[in-house]
Amino acid sequence: MIFYFTGTGNSLYAAKHFDKELYSIPQEMKKNSRKYKADRIGIVCPLYEFDLPVLVKDFILGSEFETEYFYIVMTYGMHHGGCAARNAEFFEKEGKHIDYFNTVQMLDNALPVFDIEEQRKLDPEKKVDEHLALIKADLGERKNYIQPASKEEVDFYEGYIANAIDYSASIEKPRYKVSDKCIGCGICTRVCPKGCIRVEGGRAVYDYTNCFGCMSCIHACPQKAIGYAVLQEKNPNARYRHPEISLAEIIQSNNQD
Repeated sequence: MIFYFTGTGNSLYAAKHFDKELYSIPQEMKKNSRKYKADRIGIVCPLYEFDLPVLVKDFILGSEFETEYFYIVMTYGMHHGGCAARNAEFFEKEGKHIDYFNTVQMLDNALPVFDIEEQRKLDPEKKVDEHLALIKADLGERKNYIQPASKEEVDFYEGYIANAIDYSASIEKPRYKVSDKCIGCGICTRVCPKGCIRVEGGRAVYDYTNCFGCMSCIHACPQKAIGYAVLQEKNPNARYRHPEISLAEIIQSNNQD
C-alpha cells in the first residue's frame, strides 16, 4: 500500500516499482477521516526545498496508519540535504515511527536552478532503475534503515537555509506569471493538487492561498504559457514530465474537481 504525490511523474514512476496498490495523496486528502491498515505502508514523494512537500507532511500527520512496516522514499535531483534523518527524527517526535527512509536521485526539474535539457543529458548517469531495484529489495526484506546525513549534505542544507529567500506567494506577489500564449485549455487547473488555478476569460488565473510551488502547472502547460514571475529560469523553453508517465495519470492523481 503506497501513498504518493507527484508533480511531474518522477515519484509516480518510482512508486510503481515498489507496489501495485497506489493511492494519490491529493485524492486521499479529500477525505474527512483517514485511517489505513496494511501489512506494509509506504509514502513516495518528491523533495521540495530539502523537505517533504507540505501536502505530504500534512497527510502523514493527519492520518492514522496501522502497519508493521512504514517507509518513506523521496525523489530528488542534485542534493537531498540530509532530509531522511531530519524528517525521521521529526516524525518520531510526532508519534509516527519510520522504519525505512531513503532517497533516489532522478532528473532535477527545478526550473529556476537547472536547465531541463542539460539535466536530460545527465539522467543516464544517475542509474535510476538500478537504485529503485535496490530500494525495492530493501523493502522486500523489511530492512530497517534511515539514510544518514553526510557532512557534505548537512553543510549544503545549512548553507541553503542561511541564504534562503522567502518566496511566499500572494496576489500582490505572484509566484507564477501567465503569458499571452495561454489559450485557456485548463490543463493547469487539472494538474494542480490544491485547486489553486481557474480559467477566467480564456486565461489561467491563480489563487495562491494554498499553492506550495510544485510546478506541476508550469511543466504541464502545452503552450509553455506559465513561468516564474520573479525568479529567472535557466531555460524558459524547456519543460519536463517523466517519459514513462502520461499527462492523464498526473491529472488523475492531482485533479481537485
